[in-house]
Amino acid sequence: MIDTQTHEGIERIHDASIKIVLEFAGAGSLALFWLHSVPGSSRTVLEATDRYASESLAELIGEVPEKYVSPETARAMAARAYRRAMRLSRGAQRCLGIGCTATIATDRTKRGDHGCWIAVQDRNQVHLYGLVLQKGTRDRFGEESVVSRLLLNALAQAGGINIDLPLSLHADEHLEHQIISAVDPIARLLDGNAEYVVVAPDGSISDDAPQPQALLSGSFNPLHAGHERLAQAASLVLGRPVLFELPILNADKPPLDYTTIERRLDQFAFRAPVVLSRAPLFVEKARVFPGCTFVLGYDTAARLIESHYYGGSEGRDAAFAAIRATGCRFLVAGRLRDGTFLTVGDLPIPASIADLFLELPEEVFRVDLSSTAIRAAHNAA
Repeated sequence: MIDTQTHEGIERIHDASIKIVLEFAGAGSLALFWLHSVPGSSRTVLEATDRYASESLAELIGEVPEKYVSPETARAMAARAYRRAMRLSRGAQRCLGIGCTATIATDRTKRGDHGCWIAVQDRNQVHLYGLVLQKGTRDRFGEESVVSRLLLNALAQAGGINIDLPLSLHADEHLEHQIISAVDPIARLLDGNAEYVVVAPDGSISDDAPQPQALLSGSFNPLHAGHERLAQAASLVLGRPVLFELPILNADKPPLDYTTIERRLDQFAFRAPVVLSRAPLFVEKARVFPGCTFVLGYDTAARLIESHYYGGSEGRDAAFAAIRATGCRFLVAGRLRDGTFLTVGDLPIPASIADLFLELPEEVFRVDLSSTAIRAAHNAA
């Protein structure tokens, strides 16, 4: 059974048009039972996972935490849950990720404190709650109930919902609560409030990372060995790291949504960093990444110098003048076509901009793969 106050509070949650993903470790899953006990949970709950095995929790947050029940672990869980919610809802504005990590009474005596940390993350901030329970004053169900009510209160507060379920705390039990700024970098990028963000191999995202000095741009649909080998070869020639760049805007296609971005990023997990940008054209990339070397395949370079993309030769010359002013240049890899390996020397590059194009030697890099061919083979399978 569920009491009237909790039932009414959950009704308000289901009516609030909020999408949530929940991650539990140790306690708090009674809140999920309560959410499902009230009709309408399909409007609210996108996904919920109970990370009881330590390996499962480590897989979620990308590392073995120094301390399982801690504010850092709760925040890491909430961050992953939030991104999962945004992915499953295709970037809905009102998404919450909830992380709850707890230790409560069990069938053996625990040396440490009983209690929990709960974090709720949205597009802009994290609500963080900590509670140490007085040991020996409640049974396991009693402690689980306190944690679960606190989780529902935390969810409601983050969602602007008027709920305050009683926790029935003892006099020496004190609830900690703080609000921490945690703006979603991908949402900022999609909203046009950031020009680029850098996603590390572990999935962490920064909008203030050092500016990359060499980029290999593409749609990476899919990422394949040719891309990776090209980045490695270019890095050796340039003497600097080459990062992959995925533009979320495209001159000829609809912009990528949150779900598609996350799926493309999945390919880079624990393999390589990737830059997400709002710059579909190289003249825009040059403005955003001054002094950068852009690594290109032969076909991309051929399109880059075609004047009709610029409305004529004057437009092309103006675009390359702007690129030159930023100190950017291009490193071009060759391509096998009709039995002939074509290099930058085979391109009809105007003499006025020829110095901006460098050749990646065939002996350093040659991979006869294309994303188009890989997609065609995959679709035919």
